[in-house]
Amino acid sequence: MATDKKLFAAFSRRDLLKSLAGIPVLGAVWAAGIDTTKRSKLEKDFLLEKLNIKASPPPASGPMSGDPLRIGLIGFGIRGEQLMRALGFATNEWVEAMSKAFMEDPKDKRLEDFKAQENLNVKLTAICDIFDVRAEKALKSFNNESNTCKRYESYLDLINSGEVDAVIIATPDHWHAPMAQAAIEAGIHAYIEKPMTHTIGETYLLREAVRKNPKAILAVGHQHRQTLSFLTAQDAIAKNTLGHISLVVTNTNRNDGNGAWQYEIHPEASPETIDWNAFLGNAPSVPFNPEHFFRWRKWWAYGSGLSGDLLTHDYDRINCVLKMGIPKYVTASGGIYTHRDGRNVPDVMQVNMDFPEFSTGSSQESGKEKGMTLVYSATLGNQFDRGTVLMGHDGSMELGNILTIYADPRSTKYKDMIAEGRIDPSVPIYQYDPTADGVDAVTSATTKYFANKGLLWTYRDGKRVDSTFLHIREWLSCIRLGGEPSCGIQEGFEEAITAHMAGLSYKTGRKIEWDSESERIISLPGEDLDAILLENSIS
Repeated sequence: MATDKKLFAAFSRRDLLKSLAGIPVLGAVWAAGIDTTKRSKLEKDFLLEKLNIKASPPPASGPMSGDPLRIGLIGFGIRGEQLMRALGFATNEWVEAMSKAFMEDPKDKRLEDFKAQENLNVKLTAICDIFDVRAEKALKSFNNESNTCKRYESYLDLINSGEVDAVIIATPDHWHAPMAQAAIEAGIHAYIEKPMTHTIGETYLLREAVRKNPKAILAVGHQHRQTLSFLTAQDAIAKNTLGHISLVVTNTNRNDGNGAWQYEIHPEASPETIDWNAFLGNAPSVPFNPEHFFRWRKWWAYGSGLSGDLLTHDYDRINCVLKMGIPKYVTASGGIYTHRDGRNVPDVMQVNMDFPEFSTGSSQESGKEKGMTLVYSATLGNQFDRGTVLMGHDGSMELGNILTIYADPRSTKYKDMIAEGRIDPSVPIYQYDPTADGVDAVTSATTKYFANKGLLWTYRDGKRVDSTFLHIREWLSCIRLGGEPSCGIQEGFEEAITAHMAGLSYKTGRKIEWDSESERIISLPGEDLDAILLENSIS
């Protein structure tokens, strides 16, 4: 086939991206093929056909018809409010704030997007929060003529009330598994935020409960599994576009109070308005402490730090693409280097996860390539965007809301096309941008961080859609029509065990090993791994 030698060599990567920014990009794009000539179009079509990567959404979940499902919410904090909006319930205060935001900036479409959401045909019948102010706020907004909502003093009262078909759990980490297990054993469906569990022991107990109660549907809140670029990445990997992947790097970079879990402490918080003992649960008994209550992510007693709170996002993003499962070895290091404020979870952390037997396939001779390392690093003292990159022998993939693939200059698979000038390794061979005419309206580094991890929105038919809305809708569809959530008990088990291995390695200072045959983390004689994981002194 006739070709143009170095057809697109004149395009630098900066020129390319500048050109792309000026046009809507729908589906797959041979990024270097920005040329009006017929020959360049043939080149573009040739490579797209050769790669054969399919950019398409998951199969549509079923209709939301039938009797309304009765939902109970346990935990109405920051994430609880977000989940309720995805379900179709916004507080009066949020609606007022968004109306004001639109008046100040007509490009702010958050309220418009919320009102345009599909009706999921649910009733919010029950709320449980141990902070009176939050519970009353929910009732004022949601208990009305069209939706009767009742407050319950304890999560067990709510689960056993007979007034709910399903619960959404958005509490501190140390309550996730006990509440989910109680719901599943009562035959109540459960949507649980990440990390799935706070201890190793809970992970097995919850899995056993789900196995014994298969009619109760458990979903774990990794909403990035609905993101179009990640689903497209699955197809690219299945077609061995990158060759053998030996290294994946992903990260967290934050540099503000909110990103470091310095949440606002409500002025009305007191022992009279907060059920402190209910908050503590199985955590060590300490006197009432509002900072522990509102900023619980900073302590091992209630949270899981970087390993459970943020690594789990990135691990599961890669696991949904590669399906590599639990690592054989995990090694972690770090410390409290940027926020010495009394917290005992690290704010800088690096985790190496090794998969010695993993392979995505090879374009080279059999046996030469096997094994992969996934490196996660994080700092809460810098917001430089480093991105996520999957590195294979034949290509590298930048994985965010936009998916970009580059051929490697030393690739075996693309060797001939590189030599012929059909592929220039300095520009992408494939780019998928699902936004089409959509506008992201990224307003801050923190928003951009969440967006690139698929945690805020994705796209359907060129329209921006809340990723959490799609994830909850999938769970509701499984409840109504059957099927398995994209992030269910198996995926949650893999996420939780991996996070706990990272926490253990950080605390013990040694490599932690997983025995896949016995499905156990290997401990030293006399070790209580959960006791180590929960140890709550400052490192």
